[in-house]
Amino acid sequence: MSKKKIEDKNESSQKQVLEQTLQYEKKIYDLEQLLDIAKSFCQNLDFSNLLESIVYICMAQMHVLGAEIFVRDLITNENFVLETSKDFLSDKKTMIPVNTPIASILISEERPLTFDELKKSCADCEHIKILEALNPTLVVPLIQKNHLNGMLILQERIAIEDDASYSEYEINQIMSIATLASVAINNAALLEMSSTDMMTHLKLKYYFFNLLTEAIDAAFLNKQHIAVIMFDIDFFKKFNDTYGHECGDFVLKSVADLIRKNLRDSDVASRYGGEEFTALLIDAGKEEAMIVADRIRSTINEHDFVYNNQHLHVTISGGVSVFDAETNLVSSPNEFVNQADQGLYMSKNNGRNRVTFFEPQGNTSRKSSNAKK
Repeated sequence: MSKKKIEDKNESSQKQVLEQTLQYEKKIYDLEQLLDIAKSFCQNLDFSNLLESIVYICMAQMHVLGAEIFVRDLITNENFVLETSKDFLSDKKTMIPVNTPIASILISEERPLTFDELKKSCADCEHIKILEALNPTLVVPLIQKNHLNGMLILQERIAIEDDASYSEYEINQIMSIATLASVAINNAALLEMSSTDMMTHLKLKYYFFNLLTEAIDAAFLNKQHIAVIMFDIDFFKKFNDTYGHECGDFVLKSVADLIRKNLRDSDVASRYGGEEFTALLIDAGKEEAMIVADRIRSTINEHDFVYNNQHLHVTISGGVSVFDAETNLVSSPNEFVNQADQGLYMSKNNGRNRVTFFEPQGNTSRKSSNAKK
């Protein structure tokens, strides 16, 4: 063999070794990325934050301009709900029934499908138009124990060297991320359901107290104000006695929904017990808290509650307390809530359908806002 052939062979071998080394280095890097992603998912048990985290990670890993996630409805389990879309023009969420042919295809294939593949497999499915409106390039099943938890929609892809298609390696990579995401979503969903009142869909009392404990510590460290509002439905018993317990349930659900709609995303409402509700307002002083509390009271007072063609007039009473490291340094969540409860008690005694602010340090003066005197 000539010297040149030997040199060419050696050069070719060196190139192969270099290519293999680069491939292995990429695989090691991607495995390290998967470990970091798994840690991130496991540490995030807040349902909304987890979904947002999954979306941004997938966008970065797959070089897409957007992503969305459909997950099973936590309460009814009857629909896949588009939880990540920021459509501020409508309160109605986009849904696809769990018995859709799309779900059957994703389960049977057990792999990501391009939208063209999915559309070809179920061209007659009416729900395909819902997905099409999201401009998908890839639809990834979120599978947990042979159970479809949801669907990850990858939108328009950033073309690399004029090629916007997905390689087999990338398909395997996104499926690995989807598997981790599905486990995390399942765990977060279990926590969400265990901390949520199934009737009103508000948080439960014990969960509210856990959040309040953390909020008090953070407010003390950051020198912020936080507020607690306690509400009670006025003369609630009359709805049960007059129209039956189903009517009482209707009033509870409706009031809870109105409370939730009048709070910010950073605030938390809970069903405290029976017909009582609490709300935690982050970074809110006396003025802000009273405005929010009275807005909720006014909204409910003016709302037309219609049950079985009967128009019901529902009112609530409220009490407000504000944490302040200088003037109201509460020692525990119980003390904080009890202060708001004292304000509520005064609202009840002063005619109901009003909100009363709890003045700390034994100050007997109270400020009240009301719709009728």
